[in-house]
Amino acid sequence: MKDQLTDANFPRTADNRVYHLGLKPGEIANRIASALSDVTVGSPSRALTIATHLDETPKKFRLESERGFQTITGRYKGIPVSIVSIGMGAPNMDFFVRETRESITGDMAIVRLGSCGSLNHSSAPVGTVVVPKACVTIARNVNFDFGNPDEDQEKDTKAYFISKPVEDNAELHQLVVKSLENARPSGDQTSILGDLVNASADSFYSSQGRLTSFPDHNVNLVEELLEQVDSLGTLEMETHHLYHLAKCWNRRPTKSSSVADTSHSAPPLTTGPVQPVALGSGASSGLAAVAITDSKLHVSAAQMVFAARTSANRDFINPERVNAIEEWGGKGVLEALIAYDIPAERLHPEEGSVWALT
Repeated sequence: MKDQLTDANFPRTADNRVYHLGLKPGEIANRIASALSDVTVGSPSRALTIATHLDETPKKFRLESERGFQTITGRYKGIPVSIVSIGMGAPNMDFFVRETRESITGDMAIVRLGSCGSLNHSSAPVGTVVVPKACVTIARNVNFDFGNPDEDQEKDTKAYFISKPVEDNAELHQLVVKSLENARPSGDQTSILGDLVNASADSFYSSQGRLTSFPDHNVNLVEELLEQVDSLGTLEMETHHLYHLAKCWNRRPTKSSSVADTSHSAPPLTTGPVQPVALGSGASSGLAAVAITDSKLHVSAAQMVFAARTSANRDFINPERVNAIEEWGGKGVLEALIAYDIPAERLHPEEGSVWALT
């Protein structure tokens, strides 16, 4: 049977589940590790790897939405945390941030654990973990005539836009760097860098300067990026959007309440049901007053260098190295999240949540 959705502007099911992640209040915690689901052959799901560190009690709550998002919620060292696998690209990051924000009361701390390519193989070789202090974005200019660039083209029209940088949360940034250093096994020589800038592209190929048979006019794009962006070291597709949405949220006007209007006047849509798997006791709460007026989004990221784009051999990481870094890197991210202070009055209520202790 199809679940009815209401409000075409921000679709929810009758029991208050958001459209793409399938979550409702009480199933997602204020502290979230966002795991991008780009998995090297032979390695386990990154979200499941991180989840192995969660406490035995309460048993983990796991939900897989039909849109491909996976959420695991439990406790780490007694503190409620969620791990969300979101897939790839800024649109999926947008679904994740907006829909979790509308499902949680109070502040949120989010750390993305994902992969990236290195644009400076001497300082950030394959296997390095980078905590970017800031991000720019690269966007393909669809007004540029890629098929016939010399005809009817304005003189200064460029094929790609490069944005201004946006920073992560400085306190959370330092906690992520420190926690990763502490989680790194003794004798492991993996470098952890916290002083580089990242670039997030709107595609894997053209906007990252990869050359295919398409006329993308990106032969010199990487060189232009390195010339224009100070301290640029890495390239991927998600982190800038996370940092940008946090900046937008934290600077929004707060004169009027931002609690979502729960009235539904738009014609209903329909979609297939989301079937959450509750592996422990406790039922999730339904309607909740979310996003208190002055709530904040605190974000940072940890990125594993999978490929060295500028090296002579175009080096690529091996699956064994990925597995090892994901193991201790996931633990480091969880340690940073629980170390980040969110006052009790700015946390989502535990009563009725999937992480409540009974």
